[in-house]
Amino acid sequence: MRTAAQAYGTVANKIANQRELEADLLLKAAARLQAVRDAWDDKRSDLNDALLYNRKLWTIFVASVTEEGNPLSAEIRQNIANLGIFVFNHTLSVTADPQAERLGSLININRQIAAGLLGR
Repeated sequence: MRTAAQAYGTVANKIANQRELEADLLLKAAARLQAVRDAWDDKRSDLNDALLYNRKLWTIFVASVTEEGNPLSAEIRQNIANLGIFVFNHTLSVTADPQAERLGSLININRQIAAGLLGR
């Protein structure tokens, strides 16, 4: 029979690992967008793939926080959903009018959320 401490430890590790995974994915998306931004003339052709990866990632986050039974507080779920809507709208805007400097907000959002997930 497992003790309460063992059960808590198992859940805590699973949550920590989930947070680290989410942070890693956000940082990967940010890095892809940053690479395009930094070498715009050479990597502009990679823009759509980088935006698609980021949009898919945010689609998963938004779907997760809007699921019934999500353990996050309503305020955090709403904030993530709002950020997701911003990401979707800004992605469409960047797709319609591609400019390197317009990637900054997507990069910063991903990095800030990742930092929060990692406790920084």
